[in-house]
Formats: sequence, C-alpha cells, structure tokens
Amino acid sequence: MSFFGQPIMPSIRGWKDFEALIASSYTYLVLLDSQIGQLKSIVDEASRHGKRILIHADLIEGLKNDEHAAQFLCQQIAPAGIISTRAGVIQKTKQNGLIAIQRLFLLDTNALEKSYAVIERAQPDFIEVLPGVMPHMIREVKEKTGTPVLAGGLIRTADDVEAAIAAGAEAVTTSRRELWKRYAPGQEG
Repeated sequence: MSFFGQPIMPSIRGWKDFEALIASSYTYLVLLDSQIGQLKSIVDEASRHGKRILIHADLIEGLKNDEHAAQFLCQQIAPAGIISTRAGVIQKTKQNGLIAIQRLFLLDTNALEKSYAVIERAQPDFIEVLPGVMPHMIREVKEKTGTPVLAGGLIRTADDVEAAIAAGAEAVTTSRRELWKRYAPGQEG
C-alpha cells in the first residue's frame, strides 16, 4: 500500500525544497512552513507542474488554525488536502471534499486515548502518526481506528521508512532529501 502510489510524501520546508520537488516524479507534496500570503502562488505553481499540495495548516504563519481558516484554505487556496491536529479543521476539510489528514502526536498513553476520541469525532481520511519510528504504535493506531496511517517525524533512514511501511503505514512524510531520491516514483528502492 502507498499514498496514491507514493511510499514517501516529501515535506517542503522552504523555497529550495519546493524548487527541487517541482521537477521530481512525485505528485503529492506536503507544505510544512509557509506564510499565508504565499500559499495561493505555491499551490498554483505546483498545480501547473502536475503536483498536488497538502497544506499543514498548523504551521502556516499568519493563519489562525480554526474552522474558518480551513474554509478559507479549501475555497480560496484549493490545495489537495489539509493536515492538522485540530478536529474542527479536519471536519471542515472533509465537508469541502479535500483530503483530511489528522496529525497525531504520540506523547503518552493519556494523549493517545484523547486522540482516539478526536479521531472518532473528526473521521479523517488519514492519520499521520508522529513520531513515525514506532512501528508497533503505527500498527495499533491503524487497527484501533480503521483509518489509513501515514508516519512522520524522526524518520531518518531507509530502514525507518521500511519499518513504518511494514507496520502498515500507507506512506512516510519526510523532509530528508536523500529519502526523496531513494523512493521517488520510477526509482528502484
């Protein structure tokens, strides 16, 4: 299994990452750090190159991450999807027909149990589990929620990627260029 044919979801942290990925064979890209005023031009430019952007709403400077922001992103910016830790943002994203990815930080058992309640309420299309270097937790979250899982955070090596995928992750989000190159669609793993 993979996220629309991609075992890796490259995560953009700056303009140089964006420029490198525009020419890549990847279709889906995660936009981590940006400013609200840059979003439309980034998404439009990516679209012109056949790329689909997933915006991490929690990390956009100048954007309050709430349901109104999600509505704005969906209607005015029109990315492929939105990633957020907030259930209301996920629900609004789904209402607008975009890919909704609930980000889940595995801090401790209490946080995990509260997250299950949020996931039940929000019904995301995907759950991004962080850190993604805990295969047994990837497996548990996927089994408990019945929702496809992405793994992210602290993924540093091909072994980390392979362990996450073997545990049931659809794909791995990463800002590590060496992993983008290794797992690019059309490349031999």
